[in-house]
Amino acid sequence: MRNANVIRGNDFSEQQYQSGRLTCILGKTVREELFGAVDAVGSTIRIGIATCQVIGELESKGQAGPVSDQDNIILAPLRAVQIRLIGNENITAIAASVNSGASNSEIRLEIEELMRERRNIRETDVDDFRVLDPAEIAGVLEDVTGILTLFLSAIAGVSLLVGGIGIMNIMLVSVTERTREIGIRLAIGALGKEVLTQFLVESVILTTLGGCIGIFIGLTGSYAGAVYMGFDFTIDPNIVMGAFAFSALVGVVFGYVPARRAARLDPIEALRHE
Repeated sequence: MRNANVIRGNDFSEQQYQSGRLTCILGKTVREELFGAVDAVGSTIRIGIATCQVIGELESKGQAGPVSDQDNIILAPLRAVQIRLIGNENITAIAASVNSGASNSEIRLEIEELMRERRNIRETDVDDFRVLDPAEIAGVLEDVTGILTLFLSAIAGVSLLVGGIGIMNIMLVSVTERTREIGIRLAIGALGKEVLTQFLVESVILTTLGGCIGIFIGLTGSYAGAVYMGFDFTIDPNIVMGAFAFSALVGVVFGYVPARRAARLDPIEALRHE
C-alpha cells in the first residue's frame, strides 16, 4: 500500500513474517534521529519493552501534509507486533487499494458488506467500524479549500478597494496643492494628456512602491513560516510578477480620476488659485 522501497538492507522474509521474531525497517526520519548519519542496518533498538533488530531502511517519501511525515515510521511483521508489542491479535486499521478503472463507491460497499459479515453484525444493528474513501476526503478538503480561497479573495478585494481609495485621496490632495503648478504648465503650452500622463505615472509609482513593500513582507513572512513548520521555501516568479503588475493596475485605475481632474483644469482659474 505504501509502495515502500528498501534502499538499504533487506525486506522482510517469509520466515520473519511467520516466526514472530521482532525485526524492523526504519524510515529516514527515525534513522536520522536515532543514528544520525551512521548506517543503522544490523543495529538493535528498543520499542517499548521489546528489542528489535534493524534489517533495513526505507526510501524517503517526505511530507504528506503540514504535520504528516511519511518517513517517521517503523515497519515490523504483523505477527511479531501482535505477540511482542500489542499482546493481542486486534487490528485497528486495514488499508486497501482499488484496481485502475474500478469504482471506489462499489468497492466500498463490498468492503462494508464483507466487514459486517465477518463481524456478525445484524441488519438492524449499526456498524462498529468505518470505511474511509480518500477520494471523498479529498473532495471535502477541496470544498473547504475553495471556501477559504473565496474568503481570502474577499478580504484581498476589500483591502485593494480601501487602498485604492486611499491612493485616490492622496492624488486628489496632490492635485489641489499643485493647482498653480498645473496652471503654469498648461499656460506655457503643456497639453492636457501630458498632465494626465504625469499624474498617472506618479500614481503608478506610489502603488508599485507599496506593492514592492507588500511583496517583501509577504515573502519574508512565508519564509519564516516555512522554516518554522519545516517546509521547503520556493518562490513562483509568475505570482510575484502578477502581484507587482496588479499593484500598478490599481494605480492606473484609482489614479485616473485625479489625473483627469488635473488635465481638465482651466489655466486661468488654476493660476488664480491660492
